[in-house]
Amino acid sequence: MMNLNDGMQRMAGSGLAVLLASLAGYGVAVADQAKIDDALAAAWPGMAEGAQVVDWEGNVLKEGANGYTCMPTPPSMTGTAPLCLDEAWQEWGQAWQNKEPFEAESMGIAYMLAGDEGASNVDPYAEGPTDDNEWVEEGPHLMLIAPAELLEAYPTDPHSGGPYVMWKGTDYQHLMIPVGARD
Repeated sequence: MMNLNDGMQRMAGSGLAVLLASLAGYGVAVADQAKIDDALAAAWPGMAEGAQVVDWEGNVLKEGANGYTCMPTPPSMTGTAPLCLDEAWQEWGQAWQNKEPFEAESMGIAYMLAGDEGASNVDPYAEGPTDDNEWVEEGPHLMLIAPAELLEAYPTDPHSGGPYVMWKGTDYQHLMIPVGARD
């Protein structure tokens, strides 16, 4: 025969398990919301409303239909570097990530309005500053890809006071357009 205390302990144990499971789901939702908020910090408000958000594993965290996909700061970084990409930039990103050839056939725009923690101005795969890789920590900026001939007239000097070409002469060259002060 079961006594009253055993039954209450089983019910409490079941209730605790349900509570812990629901809190675990809440933790995931909070973590996803933090990634969404970080990703959308790269966009201007009107664009952020309709943008899709995906994490770095490709999981859709927020549906969107305006043609932009925003991603939070990469997990390998300690600073801030969220970005929002149009379709042309998404193709560029796939090529860069897989070290495949890329040739811009049309213009594309990406937003990094929260700035970034830095990148080499000359080496698309540099992981940190060196004496010769022109490391740049950029404040809020836009990035433009275009056919190479449209980028020829721009300087490569990130300190020129305006737009400059990053990674010139590589398949991944693009125009950096600062829109605010560097940190």
